[in-house]
Amino acid sequence: MQGAAQGITLQGIEKSFGATRILTGIDLDIAPGELMVLVGRSGCGKSTLLRAIAGLTSIDRGSIAIGGRPVHDVEPSGRGVSMVFQSYALFPHMTVEDNIAFPLMVRKRPRSEQRQRAREVAATLGLEDLLQRRPAELSGGQRQRVAIGRALARAPDIYLFDEPLSNLDAALRGRMRVELKELHRRLGRTMVYVTHDQIEAMTLADRIAVLDAGAVQQLGTPEEVYRRPRNLFVAGFFGTPKMNLLRGELADGRFRCPGLDVPLEADPGPVVLGLRPEHVQVGDGPLSGRVEAVEPVGDRGHVYLDLAGTQLSATVSGSEAFGLKAGDTLRCALDLAGCQLFDPDSGLRRAGEDA
Repeated sequence: MQGAAQGITLQGIEKSFGATRILTGIDLDIAPGELMVLVGRSGCGKSTLLRAIAGLTSIDRGSIAIGGRPVHDVEPSGRGVSMVFQSYALFPHMTVEDNIAFPLMVRKRPRSEQRQRAREVAATLGLEDLLQRRPAELSGGQRQRVAIGRALARAPDIYLFDEPLSNLDAALRGRMRVELKELHRRLGRTMVYVTHDQIEAMTLADRIAVLDAGAVQQLGTPEEVYRRPRNLFVAGFFGTPKMNLLRGELADGRFRCPGLDVPLEADPGPVVLGLRPEHVQVGDGPLSGRVEAVEPVGDRGHVYLDLAGTQLSATVSGSEAFGLKAGDTLRCALDLAGCQLFDPDSGLRRAGEDA
């Protein structure tokens, strides 16, 4: 019987490979029972951090504690964690039942206990009818469920996921995201999930840690990260299309950049104005732009405009998108109520100056 969920505390985590610094001093508290997503571009250090929590990668400096117990010098088998890899890592000669039960085999648990636990886990994951099949007879989604089942069989304190859905097609990834979210709700265990996919991050996470260059750029809920990005990196990373980032000048209660002069009350000086595509209202307004490209994506579409040298992306309805083509001229207006202002030198969001 599992006890209460365990949290994870990371303090000053540093890691280098040769002369390359991968993690540059990460502090992160993951609450008991939380689903924390580590997200960032390839090479940002997110998988290295996950492997450090698992004990598969040593750290140069810092400390790792699980449930208040220091584990940075503890072997992986003693940390109470299970990890699900991108590659599934299933044994091709074993049945689904034996793959799920493998952690218990290693611990030399009785065969009856192995079978019972494998069947309990299979029922949780909808694999009851596949227990005697081998991995080659399964679909990609079924193989991923088996890999997750093997992690579940150990009943660990912590579940670690290293881009587990990246080998699946788009439709299957969508279904598996729903299943993982529901699994987390039912288990109530602490989970740490690594991905470069912002949609996975936004839909799965209780909180998101955005990594770049081995450091946490922002930590917050999906809504906080999307609506109030801490800096220009986060602003440009989240969103499809990404946030419009317009470099210009604030003076006399107006924001000006090439092709754009709009009223905006804020402290004067050079600034980067951040505006989500959904806040660019197409069809009417004081501004005029030339359509550069149109991307219809079902019930909505993305329109890319050129306003005399300033590029803007806008989100429109699907019917509007299908009616547009490159070269069209469109009127538009900016809803500045949700805009963000960033310092062009530091890249940080201006404190207290969300419009």
